[in-house]
Amino acid sequence: MKHKLFEEVVLNKDIPGKQLKKGDVATVVEYHPVSKGEDGYSLEIFNALGDTIAVITVPESAIGRLNKNEVFSIRTLEAA
Repeated sequence: MKHKLFEEVVLNKDIPGKQLKKGDVATVVEYHPVSKGEDGYSLEIFNALGDTIAVITVPESAIGRLNKNEVFSIRTLEAA
């Protein structure tokens, strides 16, 4: 397992169906190992007030670690 449960991670790609964009921050809530192929993770995404706005499952390549030289930013969700 590359990422720990409840670790904050960053999306490496857009998730259009959920209005999520590359660079959005998510929290790892489940790890999905597979015997052949790419492991996956379930992620919970929160708005700026701490409300859950999405729970998604993505392959490991779709997320990365946060770095100390990065800062948070606010953006408005696009209308669905």
